[in-house]
Amino acid sequence: MTAVVVGIDVGTSGVRAVAMDPGFAIQAQAGVALADFGTDWRDPATWWRAVETAIDALLRLVDARNVRALAVDGTSGTMLPVDAAGGPLGRALMYSDKVDDATILSAIADDAPPQSAAHGATSGLAKLLRFQKGVRPARVLHQADWIAGRFCGRFDVSDENNALKTGYDPVRRGWPDWLARTGADLALLPDVVAPGKPFGTISPGSAQRFGLPGDVAVVAGTTDGCASFLATGADRIGDAVTALGSSLTLKLLCEKPLFAPQFGIYSHRIGDAWLAGGASNTGGKVLAHFFPLERIVKLSESIDPDRPTGLDYYPLIGTGERFPIADAGLAPRLDPRPADDALFLQAMLEGIAAIERRGYRQLADLGGPALRSVRSVGGGARNPVWTAIRARQLRVPFFEALSEEAAAGTARLALQGARTAGLL
Repeated sequence: MTAVVVGIDVGTSGVRAVAMDPGFAIQAQAGVALADFGTDWRDPATWWRAVETAIDALLRLVDARNVRALAVDGTSGTMLPVDAAGGPLGRALMYSDKVDDATILSAIADDAPPQSAAHGATSGLAKLLRFQKGVRPARVLHQADWIAGRFCGRFDVSDENNALKTGYDPVRRGWPDWLARTGADLALLPDVVAPGKPFGTISPGSAQRFGLPGDVAVVAGTTDGCASFLATGADRIGDAVTALGSSLTLKLLCEKPLFAPQFGIYSHRIGDAWLAGGASNTGGKVLAHFFPLERIVKLSESIDPDRPTGLDYYPLIGTGERFPIADAGLAPRLDPRPADDALFLQAMLEGIAAIERRGYRQLADLGGPALRSVRSVGGGARNPVWTAIRARQLRVPFFEALSEEAAAGTARLALQGARTAGLL
């Protein structure tokens, strides 16, 4: 009888669930699309129906009686007002929703320290201030807080990673005094614990609904971004994960926090380490602007990564960069364009790789560790030619990601919590 834990990822378009054993092996996984449960993704009932269905599907693949703990990750900055019993008081404001109240934004700009992640119209703090003006909630929770609360009945706890954009201070490990000066009602804020800490036990109703044991631990989760990093297996100082999606995102495990608001860099506490990173405006969207995916795959077959083009590109779609160069006026550099499309593609791949190298050097210059290894995720990670070009530039070992499922990273936190609770 193999004991397992469950990691639940409530992502931007769907819910994924993973069952993981104590050796970090994935025993089963299941997923559903949010669109199958409603057109309003701001409706928490849609989230919960999707979670229920994903868990039901997962537990058809493993014995529910072997589950020891569960944890949830959610989209960073998605906020929900609730009453004292955890009942939603309306629709959520999602991670990408902007608060357009100038008074709220001005209060945050005036009182939040420059290095705080609470700045901006999409921050959790801006949404909390918006909610408290309207529906008079008992609490304002992050998405992952509310989903975890549905399992255990506690709607007063968050984790250090989700709380970051709401103004939480991860260095001092508490809600800072300056929050009150923004007008925030501190009574609305949840208690905050470290990711991976058990904070509740499954409620009798949830145990019966899912056929789970009555002693299943509910463990503090994280954001979907942090969970994706944990899923890869990167766990040592200097380990990095590069996401090669529509944009280029770098994440580096550090021994101390890095904060550089001019580059959009802040740090999440991960155990005894810190996860810092930045996102460039370059990435797959630049390649897709010039070539469809099928053409990129075909052209890549004729590229020799050991013969550099000698071209010095900075591939962007439009003007402006945020990291590793903070320059709203930076123009794309994509000239001269070779007549051979394969050479043009190669030069763009080399240019993005050079930005990646510069990004990790920038993190080191800000106080981060030297790059030790890289794991790659996203569609670009499946292009072996691009991988070879990047390896030439970065000159560190490239390791395969153990998983690209954020739910697997959250399952690792559930394992940590199960061990702490003495359930494994």
